[in-house]
Amino acid sequence: MMETYLDIAEEVSQALKENRPVVALESTIITHGMPYPENIESAKNSEKIIREAGVVPATIAVIKGKIKIGLSDAELDYMGKNSDIPKASRRDMALLISQGLDGATTVATTMLCAALAGIRVFATGGIGGAHRNAQKTFDISADLQELAHTNVAVICAGVKSILDIGLTLEYLETHGVPVIGYGTDMLPAFYTRESGYPVDYRLDTPEDIAKALKIKWDLGLQGSIIIANPIPEKYEMEESYISQIIEEAVLEAEKQQIHGKHITPFILARLHKQTGERSLFSNKQLVYNNVRIAAEIAKAYSKLS
Repeated sequence: MMETYLDIAEEVSQALKENRPVVALESTIITHGMPYPENIESAKNSEKIIREAGVVPATIAVIKGKIKIGLSDAELDYMGKNSDIPKASRRDMALLISQGLDGATTVATTMLCAALAGIRVFATGGIGGAHRNAQKTFDISADLQELAHTNVAVICAGVKSILDIGLTLEYLETHGVPVIGYGTDMLPAFYTRESGYPVDYRLDTPEDIAKALKIKWDLGLQGSIIIANPIPEKYEMEESYISQIIEEAVLEAEKQQIHGKHITPFILARLHKQTGERSLFSNKQLVYNNVRIAAEIAKAYSKLS
């Protein structure tokens, strides 16, 4: 029955059958995370980096009611040029598929679709979480529930710095999601290498991370492990500088009553504009850094499994 809904690219399907490593990639970063044409350039570079490591990339999206696991160049271009394609979270999937519509997969739905296809490793920029003032608004990303329940490892540059990082970590702890620092004791905050919050554990090699993943899932402990990989130091942005711009963007979003799935693209767009696209450059570099590490983790995990 699942083949009715999933369209797995031949390259990805063959790799999964042969137990070769595959890394999932999201499509929201293409449609909502970066402007055209940088979005397509970044997506294709990410896939290239993964392939150069001997791993198969699988960018995921919903196109005309089909869950696509692995996109062609033409499909990547289609996603990148159509900024009106909506974000697809878990709540949207059945409706988008039943109506034959398009959707850009978020962290949550990329995890969901990757798990349906049998992919265990996923690389992204940063995860969603509890938004500022979430204790009043209950504006909490669906990413967190997916992380609690879906068996896909997520390699990221930590929690997006536009969020309430402390509340997000409390939520993850309550739901049993370990946060591992890759070569770091401190949680990175997307554009900066440190957030001021410690990680749960530090591991320094892909092999150690792969071992932890296998044991977690062998024990029947459902859910993800977050591998927080700091942005390379030379691409890091000054914390005080980026924080001030984020604060101003958050206030402007409140003033314009922008909430829910619209707030992150709004704030990112303002960041790119206010920083003269320095934040866009850093964004791309941290994604490339994450896909490199994800490829190595996927290779290590495939050897164990």
